[in-house]
Amino acid sequence: MSLFHPRNRHTGRYDFDRLYAACPELKHYTRLNPAGRYTIDFADPVAVKLLNRALLHTDYGVSFWDIPEGYLCPPIPGRADYIHGIADLLSQGSTTPIPTGSTVRLLDIGVGANLIYPLIGQAEYQWSFVGADIDRTALNAAQCLIDANRLQKKIQLRVQPDPTHLFQSVIQPKDYFAATLCNPPFFHSAEQAQLQNQRKWKNLGKKNEQRNFGGQSNELWCPGGEAAFIGRMIEESVLFAKQVGWFTTLVSRENNLDPIYKQLKAVRTKEIQTVDMAQGQKKSRFVAWRF
Repeated sequence: MSLFHPRNRHTGRYDFDRLYAACPELKHYTRLNPAGRYTIDFADPVAVKLLNRALLHTDYGVSFWDIPEGYLCPPIPGRADYIHGIADLLSQGSTTPIPTGSTVRLLDIGVGANLIYPLIGQAEYQWSFVGADIDRTALNAAQCLIDANRLQKKIQLRVQPDPTHLFQSVIQPKDYFAATLCNPPFFHSAEQAQLQNQRKWKNLGKKNEQRNFGGQSNELWCPGGEAAFIGRMIEESVLFAKQVGWFTTLVSRENNLDPIYKQLKAVRTKEIQTVDMAQGQKKSRFVAWRF
């Protein structure tokens, strides 16, 4: 059973007839499950990419979407939940309307080649985005998506020239962002990422021939893993306290929360919120703070 956000467009079962109309190739990658319903093999990266392409087209008006081979191909429903959670955060309560329109600017740290968060956010709330990344190949692919979908006025990209920084060199003196968002690298080393990959494929009863959703090194791991990455984010957020309304980041590991709270309190944040998200048995959350 899914526990998606109430505004998430993916709360029910996939309408495959509708998805086939958007992406006919997807039909070759669907099969009947034991319950007699159509599904795809989520361990097949081609099937997942085609599903994403169809979902983005039918639900978000994205006429063209693709990613280079080997790059992260994230599941759309969970990414949409993050966007809706930020919308709730910006509304400051159920009695206040969600701010919409291009004057609401968000900064996506580690936008990647897939451009998922900006594509969903501009479609759902008409927000504008700046996406930053250290990977120029990823940024070139993302720019192709922007150009193909004529979103140049809604989404802009910036290269982060220093991989040790997150906000510095990206946030310019005249910038103001209603919120930042980030899906940080999960693993602390390439070896840890590969071990998890092998375990995943073993559980699926398949040979370890390819990654599930792909991912380049900077998308999957960094020294110190998720905890260290978010720690650097918190340190740098102090420098841009007046230029950002809410800083937010996904936190995959629940045991990272206490150190994050401790560090956030140490830098004297004005408010901290944790927004839980869950799809079936998988639990996630994002942490938000402001000064």
